[in-house]
Amino acid sequence: MLTPGTWQKSSYSGGGQGDACVEVADLDAHIAIRDSKAPARATLVFPTGSFTHFIEALKEPSTGVGSPS
Repeated sequence: MLTPGTWQKSSYSGGGQGDACVEVADLDAHIAIRDSKAPARATLVFPTGSFTHFIEALKEPSTGVGSPS
């Protein structure tokens, strides 16, 4: 169950209210993500392995494909 204490906000939230980011909840086998500015709206849920792979791919240097010049 997703309760207010379940969600964690990034330390890089930015903004005066610290609400310019997403919040993440660890649900054992899944990761839930929501917009911190609209927490009552839709929540995206991913299998933990898929989310981990996505985050690792973001950390990799760009291959140049689709990168701005």
